[in-house]
Amino acid sequence: MITRRASGQPRPRRDNPVVAENQKRGTAQWQLQYTEFDYSAAWQGYPLIRGLRSPAVEGFASRTSVAAGESVDFKISTDRETRVLIDIYRMGYYGGQGGRHMVRLGPFRCAPQPMPSMTVERLRECIWETTTRFTVPKDWVSGVYLARITRDEPFGKQSYIIFIVNDRRPVDLLFQSSDLTWQAYNKWPVNDSLYDNGVDVWSTPTNVRVSFDRPYSKYCQILDAPLSSGSGEFLLWEFPFAYWLEMEGYDVSYCSNLDIDREPGLLSSSKAFLSVGHDEYWTRRMYENLTAAREKGLSLGFFSGNAACWEVEMLSSAGGAPARVFKRTRLFPDEQMLMGTKSYGSGYGDWVVTKPSHWIYEGTGLSAGDSIPGLIGWEFHATPARLAGLEVVAEAPLYPPEGWDGETIGGRMTNKRHAAVVFPCSKGNWVFNAGTIWWAEGLSHPAGHMPARHRIAGAMGPDERVQQITRNVLNRFIRDSVRK
Repeated sequence: MITRRASGQPRPRRDNPVVAENQKRGTAQWQLQYTEFDYSAAWQGYPLIRGLRSPAVEGFASRTSVAAGESVDFKISTDRETRVLIDIYRMGYYGGQGGRHMVRLGPFRCAPQPMPSMTVERLRECIWETTTRFTVPKDWVSGVYLARITRDEPFGKQSYIIFIVNDRRPVDLLFQSSDLTWQAYNKWPVNDSLYDNGVDVWSTPTNVRVSFDRPYSKYCQILDAPLSSGSGEFLLWEFPFAYWLEMEGYDVSYCSNLDIDREPGLLSSSKAFLSVGHDEYWTRRMYENLTAAREKGLSLGFFSGNAACWEVEMLSSAGGAPARVFKRTRLFPDEQMLMGTKSYGSGYGDWVVTKPSHWIYEGTGLSAGDSIPGLIGWEFHATPARLAGLEVVAEAPLYPPEGWDGETIGGRMTNKRHAAVVFPCSKGNWVFNAGTIWWAEGLSHPAGHMPARHRIAGAMGPDERVQQITRNVLNRFIRDSVRK
């Protein structure tokens, strides 16, 4: 139970653009209501589609992120000629509603768009006509935006198109959405993720490519989430963190993985970088940009699991658009040096306190050996690095134990022992690594979020102690930042 707000920690400013944005009228109507998925018995030689795609209405954006004033194309396909409405929502707190309606576009005449053939290294790219080009108004605040696409008919079927509006203004916190990982696991249209070789259900070949030029299918890895269709993994692993940040009034802007690769200036305009949820796939340039920013004084918060695990190579699309295609190349050999621990696969368990006197625990009332149940999963970090000043603040064995299911990642047997660490950096800044995908589950449970569950384990929901630890970490990041 929280007994007090951590001493010496400043409250977040209450006069920033995110606070002003969240005072506007919200709505819960951003959620999908009517969905439809293809459960055909066979399709082009596949025995079962598994209901992953929504041919009734599906689409994608031509860019993963844009700045206010820039344009993005929406490309939509339907299974027959019909009209489609596009309602764009910014995701946030908004008095508990979770989103704000920004604009309605259309209706637009839509029709079936061609199914792409499989080309080099199993690649599928949708060469679709643009349904509409949208210019983001200059007064839109940075955030994750969902364009809900709806057939304009009674009980019209729906899905999402997701995109991010980034921002170059100075902020306290920079929230990175893990869209490289979303796309790596995207099986649209059938079995076409980085984990599909045409034979096995799950594999890790290096001779496979995936493209951002296609819709996101329904998420299907450890749970069945039909109301996520088109939103990648945002609603599952990241939205509860963003919702909570905006509820608390933090000054935060948002970016994609590719922004960290291409625009390192975003890092210099923030005090702390946040990796949230399932952040498995990185480019080498992302790693180098973050390392350089950390050495200049940026604090790093890894509220994530399995982060910086696989390195990817970015490629151009068939039409020449840069960074629209990527492939897996190798496991990161040095993620410990950036975030203080190594990245591993699945394991489930409790957050167990090892250093209750550490400043991250101020105001939590936690003692040595106390646990926060169900917070670790489904993928985690372990094996602390030998770095000056590094402290292990939580550590415990996980279930299943090592070797229980013979699980390996990149040929390396997973270590079923979670570790969370904190260490100081050269400019007085910090790195905090929670080492679990499910950290955000302890912060909030907004509308539209499906709680983390697996057949053998599950997160327990919001917890005041997790909230207070997060405040302590973020407020220390902001207080000790070189960029005051």
